Amino acid sequence: MEALTKQRGGKADQAATRRPRGRPKTVSDDARRAEIVKAARATFYELGYGGTTMDLVAAHCKISKQTLYRLFPGKTDLFMAIVAEHRASMLALPRDPDENLPLDEALEQIFMIDIDEAKEREREAFVHLAIAESRQYPEIATLLHTYGAKQSQQMLADWLDQQCQRGLIEIADVLSGARMLMTMIFGAMVSKPGHPNDWPDRETRLRHLRQCIAIFVAGVQPRTNGR
Repeated sequence: MEALTKQRGGKADQAATRRPRGRPKTVSDDARRAEIVKAARATFYELGYGGTTMDLVAAHCKISKQTLYRLFPGKTDLFMAIVAEHRASMLALPRDPDENLPLDEALEQIFMIDIDEAKEREREAFVHLAIAESRQYPEIATLLHTYGAKQSQQMLADWLDQQCQRGLIEIADVLSGARMLMTMIFGAMVSKPGHPNDWPDRETRLRHLRQCIAIFVAGVQPRTNGR
């Protein structure tokens, strides 16, 4: 009997050792925000900006409205987070200032011209949502310009300026250069609503994007004294 009691006591001690102490580990705010943005993005795609409510997002995330409003005070804040996430899917910036890639390769990486089809569809879905909703909701157009296109252009201009300071390129107006690049690349990369078949295949479009980059790179090469 004494041996059995000791055996049971030993098993209890082992179980206590394995059992985590204290409260269960909670999800961090950053992880929770990522979950909310993912669910909200799907809801915006399905119902549009007008049809999406904070109540719906909270229900889809299976969290309380109190938690949702603590992390995102309003629907506008939530959409801004989606815009920021989208911006990161369009431009791989900022970059390591000591990066030493050929300019054309660096630009291919910055614009992520060869992302897989799933990410490509996700990128286009947001662009199409943004175009449709901007026509109906002026605040969406403002958000997209301020936190999307304008910030993206500035980030690219800052990168171009770094290349100028390193003596790798010459360009009089880096903001103009950034806008030029974005117009060329995004104009070919993202299909317009209602025109899904602008290119016969992805390879043809990829060749076009690389040619756009090659033309830009050739145009900003530093001039020699003899030229």
